[in-house]
Amino acid sequence: MTNKINNNQLLNDVTRYWNIRAESYSESNQQELLSEKQQKWRHLLLGHIKEGETLKVLDIGTGPGFFAILLALSGHDVTAIDATEGMLLEAKQNAQTHKANIQFIRGDVHQLPFASEQFDLVVSRNVTWNLKAPEKAYSEWFRVLKPGGSLINFDANWYLHLFDENYWQGFVADRERSIEKQVEDHYVNTDTKEMERIARQLPLSQIKRPQWDINTLLEVGFSRYMIDTRIGDFVWNEEEKINYGSTPMFMIHAQKQKNN
Repeated sequence: MTNKINNNQLLNDVTRYWNIRAESYSESNQQELLSEKQQKWRHLLLGHIKEGETLKVLDIGTGPGFFAILLALSGHDVTAIDATEGMLLEAKQNAQTHKANIQFIRGDVHQLPFASEQFDLVVSRNVTWNLKAPEKAYSEWFRVLKPGGSLINFDANWYLHLFDENYWQGFVADRERSIEKQVEDHYVNTDTKEMERIARQLPLSQIKRPQWDINTLLEVGFSRYMIDTRIGDFVWNEEEKINYGSTPMFMIHAQKQKNN
């Protein structure tokens, strides 16, 4: 019972934090949609899809709807889920602005409100590190994928610097470099102390990834995978590369085995 209460409180803390961040995070996503990044992300996502296919897509932890909008505008049938009400409000507004037809659902990504084998593609960005039970979440995402379906997940070792000395030194160097290069420090204009408090309780803040993810994905049933550990070199601008140089983004593309 105590563990369940702690997990519920942790989910509430994460949700409350991102509710506060929703508007500023949405502004960042809106800028991405209007910049060259849109085409870069579109290329990354659609590069794993056969031309001419119309897929049923689930965007996990959609936030302000960036992936959902890109995929909907590319002609796919998109459902987007998030636990944070503020993020979903931003996502709906952004989808309306871009005339993107998307089904938005508020829900826990550890317990998806969908029947098994419903989606051809599950996508996610900077979500798994926030999860209180990432193994359970990965198992759920596998469950809702059709045989032959794919998971494309983007993430990084966010807040590993709180537990690893080498990452701490890299984090400090990034802060110094942002001053030297006279760019905005992305850790200054956020509630860093609150996020650090939450991150200390999250299991993936303490684990060097993506090897953990691959082991877990194979355990839950995925049969094939591909990793790109330097995806940030392609999608990040110079300011982001300076801010996150010690925390490179990685991409995992995992596939569920087709039925014989």
